[in-house]
Amino acid sequence: MYYYIKNTLEKAKIIDFKGKNRKFVAVLTSMEWLENREKFDMGIEMDIDLSAVHSTKAEVNYDSLTGTFSVPNRDDISSPTTNFAFALDEKGIVFIDDSGFVNKIISNIISTKKWAMPSLERFIFDFLEQIVSHDQQLLECVDKELDTIESDILDGEIQDPSQRVSRIRSDLRDLRVHYEQLLDLSQELEENENNFFSKENTRYFHLFTQRISRLHDITASLREYSIQIRDLYQSKLDIKQNRIMTLLTVITSIFMPLTLIAGWYGMNFKYMPELEYKAAYPVIIAVSIIIVIVSLIFFKKKKWL
Repeated sequence: MYYYIKNTLEKAKIIDFKGKNRKFVAVLTSMEWLENREKFDMGIEMDIDLSAVHSTKAEVNYDSLTGTFSVPNRDDISSPTTNFAFALDEKGIVFIDDSGFVNKIISNIISTKKWAMPSLERFIFDFLEQIVSHDQQLLECVDKELDTIESDILDGEIQDPSQRVSRIRSDLRDLRVHYEQLLDLSQELEENENNFFSKENTRYFHLFTQRISRLHDITASLREYSIQIRDLYQSKLDIKQNRIMTLLTVITSIFMPLTLIAGWYGMNFKYMPELEYKAAYPVIIAVSIIIVIVSLIFFKKKKWL
């Protein structure tokens, strides 16, 4: 698929590579790129293996700027990423994509964008914006979910949330890495080492850098929040275990004197005078009850119950 960058993207059957003022966008599969790369005259021999793409990055070449994208699936961040490559120069940009992801983004741009001052820089800005267009809402949903988990922990109305919190933390880590890579790419574009972009239009890349920086900061903050929630749940478990241990200690302390009495008078020595007294049994019962009552009063005053 070929497009010219005008007030919007306009489809073209072929690209006039001699037209200096007509910026183009091309979307090719890996096979199409191998067959047509000489036409773009970018001075690169880029053999694309999209299965080997694992990161988002940009590399400056003598006559072009090349790179790759590795975009997490926002519906399931832990699933395999969508990978594609690109190459650009002052004439336009070529995407090499076998997944159809780039075509979806371009369709969204065509249906939602009209440019008063069309340019290659503005198209790239809108393309990058489409990748992260729903991330603010995504992070807000994560924040609300973490708030709910925290409230449930404090109210004691939740089972072990460790698995869910761990999954959220892992997703946030993947997003943070993705934003760091987008930051590097955006800064590389803003640097404009080959002077492919007009200086006044590099402000678009600066705007995108600022937005990604904010998303990165929010993601890092939410990841710290998820760690705090894990620690909160662990502290609640520790408190619960401490209460159980306190109760067991109190019960043991109450019955220890009774055990001593039972053991003492269970020896049945011949010359134990208490064994001959008629009142010995009720007296021992009374003493045992008094010990229990005194112990309970003592523990209550110490706030151990």
